[in-house]
Amino acid sequence: MLSFHSITDSIDSWLNHTFSPTVALLLECTIVAIAAIALFATLGLVLVLMERKVAAFMQIRMGPNRVGPKGMFQSLADTIKLVMKEGLTPDGADKFLFNLAPFIVMIVAMLLLAPIGFASGFQIWDINIGVLYISAISSISVIGILMAGWASNNKYSLLGAMRSGAQIVSYELSAGLSILSIVVLSGSLQLSDIVGAQSNGWWIFKGHIPVIISFVIFIIAVTAETNRAPFDLAEAESELTAGFHTEYSGMKFALIFLAEYINIFIVCAIGATLFFGGWMPLHIGNWQSFNHIMDYIPSSLWFFGKTFFLIFVIMWFRWTFPRLRIDQLLQLEWKYLLPISMVNLLLVTVMAIMGWYF
Repeated sequence: MLSFHSITDSIDSWLNHTFSPTVALLLECTIVAIAAIALFATLGLVLVLMERKVAAFMQIRMGPNRVGPKGMFQSLADTIKLVMKEGLTPDGADKFLFNLAPFIVMIVAMLLLAPIGFASGFQIWDINIGVLYISAISSISVIGILMAGWASNNKYSLLGAMRSGAQIVSYELSAGLSILSIVVLSGSLQLSDIVGAQSNGWWIFKGHIPVIISFVIFIIAVTAETNRAPFDLAEAESELTAGFHTEYSGMKFALIFLAEYINIFIVCAIGATLFFGGWMPLHIGNWQSFNHIMDYIPSSLWFFGKTFFLIFVIMWFRWTFPRLRIDQLLQLEWKYLLPISMVNLLLVTVMAIMGWYF
């Protein structure tokens, strides 16, 4: 299997031989930062275009088809428009918090990239508490949303922010419990260990029905956490104009808009890592010939293929289901998903102790 270990190790050794350890570390951090920004910019362009094309496909329309071949440059044209637009701040707004909120939302998204393995040997930080790190850092994003809604001095923004806060805090419980089922089966919080535990089969297949239930709960919960339809009550256009970012324009709006799509990519990357093996090829038990053939496919293709499949599923939700009311949304979490998650985690624990998995 193609691994990036040799490339990353050679870059690290060259920097440490050429510069002092402190300078080498600073240069490595700079390289990682530039790569993360480049990934964010590319994903923003790709996912916005993908959203429009998926929407057009679902509704039997053409989608963007004017700017560039097949509308491929439509996202780039929109980016140029947002860069050129003036960023306005309302008179009654808290200017410091109003301007700070988009950066908090974006910084949280950047921090979440750290423990994710994009390919074999290609990971920013293989921390031994990777799952706990992701759960803790992702909780901070709600602060940016509440800050944006409150600082705007707009009743629609405040209502959208309060809805988002209730929604994210509620659905974090089910998402966390569904993730814990994989931690129990893998016996580790480290994402590289979780991927390694799936070398003879992905957990979605090895874990039987309880893991499938965990995955279904996870995909519903992260759809709600990212404020995606049918859980987009925080930015319900027909009720709240644009929700918590009603007063934002120009690049500040672009940062919030970009962070939403980056968060979709991140939660789908986490789902692909936990349930579908991350960058690990499809291996089936002791089928050596089949497993050897699968190893020829680059690990990065496996990772991005699984991630974009889950992104397509979340986009599919948006153009299939009607928006829930706020009471329906909270009932779904507290009356159904949370009790099912708790019982399901108990089943997974029993299954792990007894060894009832492949």
